[in-house]
Amino acid sequence: MALVNGSIQELIELSDRGFQYGDGLFETIAIKKGIPCFFERHLERLHNSCLKLQIPTPCSKLLNSETFSLAKDLDNAILKIIVTRGTGGRGYRQPEAIKPNRILSIHPFPSYATSYKEQGVTARFCETRLGLSPSLSGIKHLNRLEQVLARAEWSDINIQEGIMQDLNGHIIEGTMTNLFYVKNNMIFTSPLLYSGVAGIMRGIIMELAIAHGYSLTVRDYKEYDLLTADEAFLCNSIIGIWPINSINTTRFGIGMMTRKLQYLLSEYEQKDIINNS
Repeated sequence: MALVNGSIQELIELSDRGFQYGDGLFETIAIKKGIPCFFERHLERLHNSCLKLQIPTPCSKLLNSETFSLAKDLDNAILKIIVTRGTGGRGYRQPEAIKPNRILSIHPFPSYATSYKEQGVTARFCETRLGLSPSLSGIKHLNRLEQVLARAEWSDINIQEGIMQDLNGHIIEGTMTNLFYVKNNMIFTSPLLYSGVAGIMRGIIMELAIAHGYSLTVRDYKEYDLLTADEAFLCNSIIGIWPINSINTTRFGIGMMTRKLQYLLSEYEQKDIINNS
């Protein structure tokens, strides 16, 4: 089911700039027990992304009403919110009067194996590199061709994620996840200043780590740093936290820090669901 500007439909105009140029942004939200998880955080990022792309932000009350209307009878599902700059003529120049389109669509919750959270996942390094674009870093814009090309690099069902570096060889994220590693009881993650998506779950994990007194460092790092880590894990709004048990031929243990953060995140999510019920 989908809503396009509040109307139930599946079609959008061919002249929409999201279709023509990827001129827009999106949010992917987990729905559990009829509640969109961490919805206020998603709305905040959507608003900030609209500001960055200079797209008028859809009314938050309207998005709230439409979201909860779609989510209310769903147990486990995915809500995707897309905002585009709307329709416009051929060419990159923006229309004089921008009339954004908002699309809310419901999708089945992916059937990931429970072992991914419990026993960890296998990852690989991708050949495709992320470009450097500080004006677009952090946001979930609709131009995701680098991730598409990176994900096309493997078909092995035993590999769950690909790790992406930027043009300078700094590790940034997974194709669909953010990435953390642990060394000597210290947590590290990329600053995402020039590329990458500042995920909602990444932000929550950073807040939880700081609130519980863990050492957190945001810095550039490369393959050697990751491959010599004590622990490593992936995260996003749908999967929560997946420990990494191997990257290429390097094996990792699933350590206490990862397990503790999984526990803290689960508690935090349950509180969010209860508070919004």
